[in-house]
Amino acid sequence: MKRIGLMGCGMVAQYGHIPAIQAVPGLILHAVFDPNEDNLRRTQEKFGIPHGFTDEEAFFKCGLDGVSITSPAPCHHANVLHAAAHGLPVLCEKPLATNRTEAEEMIAAMKTASASLYSGFCYRFSPCALKIRELVRDGAIGKVRSLRLIYNWSLHGKFTTDAAGNRIIQKRREDRMLEGGPMVDCGTHQIDLAGFWLGSPVRSFNAHGAWVDDYEAPDHMWVHLDHENGAHTVVEISYSYHHTAKNNRSEFTYELIGTGGVIRYNRETERFTMETGDGLQEFPFAPEKNFEGMYEEWARALESGASALLTTGEEGQRVVEIARQATDGVIASRHG
Repeated sequence: MKRIGLMGCGMVAQYGHIPAIQAVPGLILHAVFDPNEDNLRRTQEKFGIPHGFTDEEAFFKCGLDGVSITSPAPCHHANVLHAAAHGLPVLCEKPLATNRTEAEEMIAAMKTASASLYSGFCYRFSPCALKIRELVRDGAIGKVRSLRLIYNWSLHGKFTTDAAGNRIIQKRREDRMLEGGPMVDCGTHQIDLAGFWLGSPVRSFNAHGAWVDDYEAPDHMWVHLDHENGAHTVVEISYSYHHTAKNNRSEFTYELIGTGGVIRYNRETERFTMETGDGLQEFPFAPEKNFEGMYEEWARALESGASALLTTGEEGQRVVEIARQATDGVIASRHG
């Protein structure tokens, strides 16, 4: 059994990472760290985690075999460097870092420590995403030339209500907008998937943005990726789609267009299909996220020392660069 320590007991850790770690054979959630003691104790009690720390040094010295970092993105750099100092392998929630300099320092520190560093992109491990990769690699739709990856939603809306029933700004959405907006946050999943499916790095990219809200970052963005193999990907993502509407709606689709057919995935209709010259083929539908599958692969990597499916630190760095540079570029264009 590999003893895992988790840093950061926020929302994503609570609904995704912690249950997944506890469900995977070969892993045991040995300890958690959070600087907020109340949050730490609530998490320990809720999930029955034996050890909890608000002191990082004590956390790293409690007998761990690996560290899962689920803290806010601005904390990732310091967390990874601390893990490297203790020679511990890391699975770090996306985005890996907030800028290129930080990412390079993190990767270098982990290499010096001879410890593995992976970036946690759970979309890769959806059975549908893995099936798409298999179909592309097998040439089921010929050569893939075009990908359309769309995720338009409200990030749970612009407003919420407080305990007294007053309408207030919804903090999670506001925080993600202040950290860089939708492309830097969730858009990194789609950028990562494009490379994962095609097996071809991004050669160049350009972007466009729209401002429905009044943050510095655009709340609706498009990035166009040209891959080395000649394929083109467009990623569209929004945090302002129905963000002030009473009834929230979302759009989540993948379309891969090849010389011999089209693969489609639609979360809203729960359909996953392929159309070729032989007709329509339906595949079993699954949600776009799979935390448990990601941790199953990490457990194998901790045993074997390698993974062909997890996002490497270098791949995670490139994804961050594309998302951040694309966002910064459209902000600069807006200001002239």
